[in-house]
Amino acid sequence: MLGGMTSTSKDPQAAGLARLAGLIADETRAACLMALLDGRAWTAGELARHAGVAASTVSEHLGKLVAGGLLAEERQGRHRYVRLADAGVAQLVEDLAARVPPAVGRPRGLRAVSAGAAMARGRTCYDHLAGRLGIAVTDAMTRRGLLRQDTGFALTDAGVEWFEGAGIPLERGGRRPLARGCLDWTERRPHLAGVAGAALCRHALEAGWCVRVGSGRAVKVTALGEGALRELLGVEVAALGG
Repeated sequence: MLGGMTSTSKDPQAAGLARLAGLIADETRAACLMALLDGRAWTAGELARHAGVAASTVSEHLGKLVAGGLLAEERQGRHRYVRLADAGVAQLVEDLAARVPPAVGRPRGLRAVSAGAAMARGRTCYDHLAGRLGIAVTDAMTRRGLLRQDTGFALTDAGVEWFEGAGIPLERGGRRPLARGCLDWTERRPHLAGVAGAALCRHALEAGWCVRVGSGRAVKVTALGEGALRELLGVEVAALGG
């Protein structure tokens, strides 16, 4: 015995954590979770092609992720779709990805290089903006006193007024925080998430400030978006680089 505990004593929380870690500790399942960070629902076939495995293989993995509470499943006719269960799962995956050491060596092929550059420049992280674009917006809001990062992420009164003035509604009242920091896995710095981050990203896509690049998570700022971000936040999109 040690400290009144027998060798058979177990911490239920530790056991649960081990099971959760085991769900993510598989390259195919990790690839599916990363793909689903785009906030959309995918079919098993789409995820199989993305992960480079057989459809039967990915179906087994998806079943484990659904049973473990990391994915939510929905069916439309013969089609089965899965998405991340909630914003908390997205935060968990993004935080873990941000702690992965940068890959050694360069990606193979022009397509891989271009896709990686587009993701780093601007992308969605579940339902908010990430990459250099997300960081630039977050920094601009902080400089203008719309967002505080010194005592944790918090939208200021001026920030709330900014959203109202920009015509971007904040859906408050739920359990989700108005603003929180999400560690960016390419920039290794926090970008804006929470209700405010989701509202800004949704507006950027609906208003045509940003458009998705291909079928992945990468987004591109349009000419309309460049003008809006410059006028509203002083963000110079051209400074984000290629």
